Amino acid sequence: MAAAAPLELDDIQGLVARGYSALKSACFLLLTVDDPAAARPALGRLALRATNGTAEPPESALNLAFTSDGLRRLGLETSELEGFSHEFVSGMTDPNRSRLLGDVGENAPSRWRWGGPNSPPADVLVLLYARDEALLAGLESQVRQDVLAGGGLSEAARLGTSGLTDREPFGFRDGISQPLVEGLSKAADGDGAVKAGEFVLGYVNEYGLLTDRPLLPAGYDTTGLLPRAPEGGGAADLGRNGSYLVFRQLRQDVEGFRRYLEEVTRRPDGTADPEAREALAARMMGRWPSGAPLVHAPLRDDPSLGSDNDFGYFATDPDGLSCPLGAHVRRANPRDSLDPQPGSAQSVAIGRRHRILRRGRAYGNGDGNGDTGLQFLCLGANISRQFEFIQHTWLNNAHFNGLYDGPDPVVAPRQNHHATFTVQARPVRTRYRDLPQFVSVQGGAYFFLPGLRALRYLCEEARADGDR
Repeated sequence: MAAAAPLELDDIQGLVARGYSALKSACFLLLTVDDPAAARPALGRLALRATNGTAEPPESALNLAFTSDGLRRLGLETSELEGFSHEFVSGMTDPNRSRLLGDVGENAPSRWRWGGPNSPPADVLVLLYARDEALLAGLESQVRQDVLAGGGLSEAARLGTSGLTDREPFGFRDGISQPLVEGLSKAADGDGAVKAGEFVLGYVNEYGLLTDRPLLPAGYDTTGLLPRAPEGGGAADLGRNGSYLVFRQLRQDVEGFRRYLEEVTRRPDGTADPEAREALAARMMGRWPSGAPLVHAPLRDDPSLGSDNDFGYFATDPDGLSCPLGAHVRRANPRDSLDPQPGSAQSVAIGRRHRILRRGRAYGNGDGNGDTGLQFLCLGANISRQFEFIQHTWLNNAHFNGLYDGPDPVVAPRQNHHATFTVQARPVRTRYRDLPQFVSVQGGAYFFLPGLRALRYLCEEARADGDR
C-alpha cells in the first residue's frame, strides 16, 4: 500500500492538529456579517494571525470558521457549488435535521440562545485560546478592535469557558478516547490510526477515497492563491486542508444528575448510599470518575487505570455484565462490538468510519452550580457519517445494542418519559425507569474550518469584486 500523503500542517488550522491542552483559557466569539465589503478586510486581518498546526503554541492561538450563511454573506454561494456537504449547506436548524438530532421540545432551535431562528445570525466563529485569563483578555481585546471597530461585523454572542481540566461537569475524567490520526505526531503507525481523510478534507479516508469537498472553477481564483485539485481540470481546491466543525452548547444539569442518583440509590431505610450512587453513575457513563473503564474495573474505581483505553467489548464483556450495554462510552465508541462480525478487525474498521475529533471545553462554575455545561466542538470530514450518525444511531437510539427503550442515559434528549436504563446482571437485571433529561441544547451550528490559504481567499476584499 502506498504511503499516505503527508499532512500540510502549515496550511491546516491548529485546532485540527491539536487540542491546545497547554492553553487553559478560551472563549468563542460568534459574529454576524452586516456589511460584506467592510467585513472581508477585517476578517482578512484575523486570517493573517490564524494559528496553523505545525507546533503547539505556547502563549495563544486563534482560529476562524464560517457557517454556510456566513460564506454566502461574504460572497460565496455555497448552494451553487458542488462539494460542500448537504448538512453544512442546509444547517443544523433545518427541521428534518432537528428531528434527526433530537432537537425538539426543550432542545428545539426556537429556544436556543444562539444559532436559532430567534437569535442574531452566527456567520463567523472566532476561536480564541490563551495560556491564562490575562492573556486571553488581551487577545480578545485585540480581536474586538480589529474586527468590530470597522462596522462590517457585529457580535452575536460570546461563549466563555471555565479553566481547562481533565474533568467534565458531571465529575468524570474526559478526553481519554480520542482517535489517533494518521500523519499527526501522536499517531502510531499501524492499524490503530484513523486515516487523515476522516478529519481533513483532501486526504484519503477509511474508504480509500477523497471525501467530497468544495472545488471552484479556475476562474474563481485567477491569482492562484488556492491549491489546484489533484483530480485535474484546473479546479481551485477550496476544501483542501479544511474540516467541518460541529459546535453545540450543551447545558448539563449537574444538580439534577446528582439528585436523581441520590434518590434511586437510597437504602431501604431511606438513608443515602454513596457507594451505590457512585456505582450507578459509573454504570451510566461506562467509566468511573477517574476514567477507569468498567470492563477492567467492574466493581470499584481504580485510578491506576484512569488512562486505560486499550480494551474491547466483544471478547471481554459481550453481555454487558461489567459495562452495561447502553452505557454512554459504549455507545459513543462501540469499538469491536459492531455488526456484521463483532470481535473482528472488520468490526473495528467500521467503527473508524464514525470517529470524531473532540475539541470541547467546559463552561460555568467548576462546582456544577448554576449555568454549567460543555461547549461541545468536534471535527470531521463528513458531518452525516460522523457526528450525526453518532448522535442519532448510537446516542439517541432507544434500540441500540439490542435494547428497546433505552437511549443514552446521560446525554440523550427525553422526548417522552419512558427512557429506561438497564444494568445487566445475573440472575436479575436492574431497570431504572423514567430517567429525566440531564443535558439540553442551548445553541449550535455547523461551521466550515478552512485551510489557511482558503481562509485568506475567503477574506480577500478583491475576490467578490470581479475576480472570477
